[in-house]
Amino acid sequence: MNDSSSARPAAAVLDVWCELQCPDCRGALADLSALRARYGDLLELRLRHFPLEKHKHAFAAAQAAEEAAEQGQAWPYVEAVLGRVEELDRKGEPFLVEVARELGLDAEEFDTALIDGRHILIVDADQAEGKAIGVTGTPTYVIGGERLDGGKSQEGLRERIEEIADRLLAEQES
Repeated sequence: MNDSSSARPAAAVLDVWCELQCPDCRGALADLSALRARYGDLLELRLRHFPLEKHKHAFAAAQAAEEAAEQGQAWPYVEAVLGRVEELDRKGEPFLVEVARELGLDAEEFDTALIDGRHILIVDADQAEGKAIGVTGTPTYVIGGERLDGGKSQEGLRERIEEIADRLLAEQES
């Protein structure tokens, strides 16, 4: 899933390996918001799915996030679901459709997408790629070829991402 809507390509890309039932990913939202504010279109934030087996609704949530991307509301949907992780824990898939409805998305299409599995291949491919590059938990970030693991602690990660992004942007200018 891709948050970039501008015509020109971003100068730097940050892959955010995340799952929507993860409280640590919810904690990362403030950092992602700060990065968006600082870099705007110069840094493309890409959500990459890494559903963890310990969270039984994470795979469905990843598929729902892809449906939100199809409907043009990827990050607002992701942020809404992550902001209410406990409700997802309790309510499961009906909650995913409920959030879509609250955001004015086509909730029936979400329900159908969760049934027909149209986004499964995207989620599977993300998860396989994540495993191949050593992702073991969420959130994990990849920028400039460097993997930063936020699953144990978010401390200092935003600053490290900013250092790498600044370097990539400076290299692009020269």
